[in-house]
Amino acid sequence: MIKMPEGAFYHTQDRKEATMPSRDDIIAVILGGGRGTRLFPLTSERAKPAVPIAGKYRLIDIPISNCINSGIYRISVLTQFLSVSLHRHITRTYVFDSFHQGGVQIWAAEQSPITTDWYQGTADAVRKQIQEIQSTRAKYVLILAGDHLYRMDYGKMAQYHWDHGADVTVAVQPVPKDEAFRFGILKQDKNGEITRFAEKPKDPNILADLVSLDDPAMPYLGSMGIYMFNTDVLVDVLQKEIDGKLFVDFGKDIIPYLISAESPVFGYQYEGYWRDIGTIRTFYQTNLELTEDEPEIDFYDPEKPIYTHARFLPGTRAIGCKLSRALLAEGCTIREAEIDHCVIGLRQQIGEGSVIKDTIMMGADWYGVQRNGAPLGIGKNCNIQGAIIDKNAAIGDNVVIKPFPLDANVDHALYVVRDGIVVIPKNTTIPAGTVIQP
Repeated sequence: MIKMPEGAFYHTQDRKEATMPSRDDIIAVILGGGRGTRLFPLTSERAKPAVPIAGKYRLIDIPISNCINSGIYRISVLTQFLSVSLHRHITRTYVFDSFHQGGVQIWAAEQSPITTDWYQGTADAVRKQIQEIQSTRAKYVLILAGDHLYRMDYGKMAQYHWDHGADVTVAVQPVPKDEAFRFGILKQDKNGEITRFAEKPKDPNILADLVSLDDPAMPYLGSMGIYMFNTDVLVDVLQKEIDGKLFVDFGKDIIPYLISAESPVFGYQYEGYWRDIGTIRTFYQTNLELTEDEPEIDFYDPEKPIYTHARFLPGTRAIGCKLSRALLAEGCTIREAEIDHCVIGLRQQIGEGSVIKDTIMMGADWYGVQRNGAPLGIGKNCNIQGAIIDKNAAIGDNVVIKPFPLDANVDHALYVVRDGIVVIPKNTTIPAGTVIQP
């Protein structure tokens, strides 16, 4: 092995005659166009990748930051549904200097003389932008989701792809036995090649033939929805028709087809923290995990920061408060309140005597606005537990919010309950004295 300069891959002896790949040969394509129905009402006014997380970031910041920290600077985001706030965030945040190769582009869904319909799936979205991909002359395409929380060096995955002579490499992770039905499950041989793939299998007979690991608790390998393609392979497979139909989805269509066609499809095992933020429950739990003493994911790595829009806010003031397991963003004012196991987003106001537990406050876009006597945040003497309070919500004095049973789902004019979690939608005002409980 010969170590190459920063930004280049390594070189194995059986590849001496080949062209040395570089991270500049990779374009990252982030899928951000889905409706995100399982995250409703957080996605009622925004695309899923634009949903705030960890008090000050947005979901889209995670894959873009991973790319930048991996030395991959050519990044494109595919958008479609409720994309205005996502576009605004990207254009304000990711501005590269004129002497830096690369940047973050937005590839919005569009109608053309050739295509009149919108994206029909993950593969269809990429196919409709295939001319843009080809115009970059990138040798490799890294396909990423815009709604996952993790830290990954994509350069290591690219090195694995190169070393194994793969057409496609799929990032995979061990999956518990009782969660296999939620993932695309693959069978990997001792050399790392994927020999079988089943999307969200439930049949015990199929699962029995998909065991890849010796661990009885986690015997399966699940797809993380992260793919690295050789560009020519991607272009070719996106143009193929089976029974007169083009492939629509990577997990359901393209990966199984390439395996059946005996293309070299390999699995890159990633053992770090990874969460699919697909439901209200996972969003809620993932955020609150960040308040623990030693959370599994590290937002504090100075060498690999998570980037987001710089807001130049003052520090948070907590006056006469009792704080425990609290993640506080900038610009908040909290007076004589008790806060336990909470994420408090940007510019939040919390009044005297309020008790907030097991709750996510997603922040506000401005200061000091009141609606019908309710502050932009939480008023005085409130008792709020087990809730998600979306941006710019105003909670009046003496409001009570309590969690519902785990299987409860309620649609109300002022709130929504999903999996027992009370969600106060964006821009909603909860009048003083309101009680929300089972």
